[in-house]
Amino acid sequence: MIKNFKWLLLVSLTFVACNNDDDVTADANSSDGLPLTSGSANFSKYVALGDSFAAGFSDNALFIEGQKGAYPNVLAQQFALAGGGAFTTPFMADNVGGLLLGGFQVSGPRLYFNGSSPVPVAGPPTTEITTHLSGSFNNMGVPGAKSFHLLAPGYGNPAGVATGTASPYFSRFSSSTTTTVLADALSQSPTFFSLWIGGNDELGYATAGGDASVNPLTPTATFDGAYNALASQLSAGGKKGVVANLPYVTTLPYFYVIKYNQLTQANLTVGGVNQVNNLNAQLYGPLHNALAFLGQGNRINLLSTTGNNPMLMVDENLTDLSASLTAVLIGGGLNAQTAAAFGQVFGRARQTLPTDLICLSASSRIGQTPSVAVDGVASPSPSLGQLGITFPLPDRYVLLPSEVDEIKIATDAYNVTIQAAATANNLAFVDAKAIMTQLGSAAGISGNGYTLTSTFVTGGAFSLDGVHPSPRGYALIANKFLEAINSKYGSNFKGVDLGKYRILFPANPANF
Repeated sequence: MIKNFKWLLLVSLTFVACNNDDDVTADANSSDGLPLTSGSANFSKYVALGDSFAAGFSDNALFIEGQKGAYPNVLAQQFALAGGGAFTTPFMADNVGGLLLGGFQVSGPRLYFNGSSPVPVAGPPTTEITTHLSGSFNNMGVPGAKSFHLLAPGYGNPAGVATGTASPYFSRFSSSTTTTVLADALSQSPTFFSLWIGGNDELGYATAGGDASVNPLTPTATFDGAYNALASQLSAGGKKGVVANLPYVTTLPYFYVIKYNQLTQANLTVGGVNQVNNLNAQLYGPLHNALAFLGQGNRINLLSTTGNNPMLMVDENLTDLSASLTAVLIGGGLNAQTAAAFGQVFGRARQTLPTDLICLSASSRIGQTPSVAVDGVASPSPSLGQLGITFPLPDRYVLLPSEVDEIKIATDAYNVTIQAAATANNLAFVDAKAIMTQLGSAAGISGNGYTLTSTFVTGGAFSLDGVHPSPRGYALIANKFLEAINSKYGSNFKGVDLGKYRILFPANPANF
């Protein structure tokens, strides 16, 4: 009996010992429960290069809380769990957003959602461009920067801000007036870097409605040269990093808020009186008849008295019928002065179609008097004074199908360069184009019990400017970067909980 007790005791002790040896506490910060590791990467000195996405731009402005949630800042917080060092950011002066140059406001405050639409927050900006920040900064995201800007000497010279040759953002924290963004990054001897640049090389042109006189598309050769220089210098000596390609910017919410048939009957009602019949009799009817005589009657049709209506716009691809239209209208009995004004304004005009993409910037201009300062054009006649209704929207507010194709071709070429640079320099690669495609689908992207889509305001992924991510959108981007880093370098970051990041910022910073 005693022998049996001894045997049972021995078995019990052996069982406990085995259990104690195998009882390893799972690491809550790792993707596999194993101890968190940086793999073959070294995060002790991380620098981030890029544009407004890297900076944390959101709701049409840069401001402190938005900067805190920028994807590089989220990455740095994760890197700190695996040997990463301090990560500094050139913070703005407030949570209002906007900039001052010599005391004069040069960009407006951030937006907030008032329950029906995005509107600017109250209060003036307090961030003065000429107030220079001392020290070096790990987050070198520069809103508005194109690929070649990161290599441009003087891009951080405050004296060039007014003329557009320098960045108002980089001017606040550049190490000198002659340095480059890349030089300031390399001067910190980074052990790891992120580079996501090129969005503005296509976005500036797209948000300008494909108007190259406002913001041109970067030539492929220019992008190729700039990007390869950036990637090769950053990765010199075998330094590790992560790069991302570019989505089609024409899939951003910015181009899908304003519909081609934006003119409702309420929009066309003034003082309780519907103006459709008057517009048809005095403008649309004569224009349609004259254009029909010229074999182009489908350009402008009569407005509907019941449903939504398309807007008037300029189509640069159309044959200019200014002189012919003027002659036909005079022949139809219209006085020469009015006919000449009609010919001048509507020679290349048509109504918007479902295939046109209307820029969100048009939302504040539809129905307003055309202005050279704002719209780049003025009306020759007071009777033709409402943009989109009695005066065609200029090129800068509408992307034509041909311009969409042009942007896609350029983006595909940029992405070939980015992919090749990632391969040549042995860098982690994020397929941002695929991520954006997924966000644009009905299913969206799900994580931590939340589903993000690209739907404006309610989709959760984008902020109120329709271009830049929301805090939750930036967290999603950070997680996608971490997945790519894990895959390339053998780290095992779990990523952040999307539910801990808000969708929209409130009007009052006290509620952040």
